[in-house]
Amino acid sequence: MGVNLKGRSFLTLLDFTSDEIRYLLDVARQVKVEKRAGTPTVRFAGKTLAIVFEKRSTRTRTAFETSFGEEGGHAVFLSKDDIHLGVKEDLKDTARVLGRMFDAIAFRGFKQETVDVLAQWSGVPVYNGLTDLYHPTQILADFMTIEESLGSLKGRKLVFVGDSRNNMANSLMIGSAKMGLHFVACGPKSLHTDPAIVDKCREIAKESGAKVEVTEDVEKALMDADAVYTDVWASMGEEAKLQERIALLKPYQVNAEMMRKTGKAETIFLHCLPAVKGNEVTEDVFESPASRVFEEAENRKHTIKAVMIATLL
Repeated sequence: MGVNLKGRSFLTLLDFTSDEIRYLLDVARQVKVEKRAGTPTVRFAGKTLAIVFEKRSTRTRTAFETSFGEEGGHAVFLSKDDIHLGVKEDLKDTARVLGRMFDAIAFRGFKQETVDVLAQWSGVPVYNGLTDLYHPTQILADFMTIEESLGSLKGRKLVFVGDSRNNMANSLMIGSAKMGLHFVACGPKSLHTDPAIVDKCREIAKESGAKVEVTEDVEKALMDADAVYTDVWASMGEEAKLQERIALLKPYQVNAEMMRKTGKAETIFLHCLPAVKGNEVTEDVFESPASRVFEEAENRKHTIKAVMIATLL
């Protein structure tokens, strides 16, 4: 395919072509096979990774640490309490120091601007493990899971139900537009995706053959869906809004009745986790044969390893 991503940062899928995303998914499939077979690999021997997190994490942190370590590299976890992350020291100064100490930086936090500044000033690849605006590494895991379950991405109908203005809905819409999926963001109008992101994705969709919709209509959204996706109703930092969100989003809970609205027995259920069962999804759907949530969780590791292989080697 002739894809060369060496030295690139991974901040948002907007920065990557469909061929580049396809390449990352193919590398992820390869490293998953290696891992399952127990094939020893030390691609990152002698390399170091700074894992700089402002927010708690289970899957993102463990995916970065284990995948880097398995390849012979040394990862160092740095919380906001461990370093001067924009406190007492300019963020760009911290970036330049980390860039001289490490071969790459993984960041998880609040402002997209923070990860952008790290990438601008560090001089090494920087990976966005989640910001308020985007969560691109999660989308790679989601798409890998869809392919494993359904065999293909292009033309598949992926429906996100719930808080459609969060980082997951944003990133799923961008990824779907790039890779030719039919994406529907379904939720109350007050929580619809930023129109600027929708417009951008519809422009991208003209080239890929994707379709991008935003609606409040659950019946219309779910019809013929290949995958139904949801996320927590109050993201980290929004806990005070939870009761308000429960009242607003209850009609968008993914339950057995909603899954039947697809009209397809083979529709899969996806969730980036952690899940609040009883809010955005019921226990029976979460534990059902349709659920692929733990395949997604595992695929965070393989796709993150693929991003680091592609950008460091």
